[in-house]
Amino acid sequence: IVPALEYLRKQGLTRLYLVGSDYVFPRTANKIIQAYAKANGMRVVGEDYAPLGSTEFSTLVNKVEGAGADAVFNTLNGDSNVAFFKEYKSAGLTAKSLPVLSVSIAEEEVKSIGTQYLEGQLTAWNYYQTTPGAANEKFRAAYQAAYGADKPTSDPMEAAYNAVYLWKAMAEKAGSFDVAAVKAASDGITLEAPEGTITVDGATQHVHKTARIGKVGANGLIDEVWNSGGPIKPDPYLKGYPWAAGLS
Repeated sequence: IVPALEYLRKQGLTRLYLVGSDYVFPRTANKIIQAYAKANGMRVVGEDYAPLGSTEFSTLVNKVEGAGADAVFNTLNGDSNVAFFKEYKSAGLTAKSLPVLSVSIAEEEVKSIGTQYLEGQLTAWNYYQTTPGAANEKFRAAYQAAYGADKPTSDPMEAAYNAVYLWKAMAEKAGSFDVAAVKAASDGITLEAPEGTITVDGATQHVHKTARIGKVGANGLIDEVWNSGGPIKPDPYLKGYPWAAGLS
């Protein structure tokens, strides 16, 4: 979320409309966005939530259209994204006129929603099927050989794959399957993953990862348009950001 906001700010997209499903993740994400925006010269011009699974977005899209936003930050999940983006296009809104940055839409979702509704829109992840490198070429080829050339890889899929190999390395380092021993051995475990080099931080049990902003292409794949230049140190409670002080 934070790298996504930094990307939007650097593009001059400083007036945000927040759209999310009504449960803990979007509510928490938007608390972070509100705090970041206040401290970094951005403005939240609207914030709306839809019930999980909601498929009625005409009123919400009308509100987005009239709010004077530069961009929409989308934390909708599931089938709601299908209905939202169809209504968005029906209202005449496009990636050029009012871009949407999503944090829950990967290659599989692009396929199910429809590329015609998402072309040009933005996403924030750590991995895309198009991420360059030999490790990803091998990963993608093996996956598609097993499941079909039309089956895309995605960030959640790659993260699950990584987790197995990170655990393997920890267990081998610990010489044990004991949970406490594996946890104690986790610090510094590194994997040359499809997304690039990732490293476990033992103190937080989180992973150093490179942030990537992507744009949906006409072919249904997502192409990287920006990255953080290297892995970001984990900071799950945002202790390194003064603007996040007081968030709970």
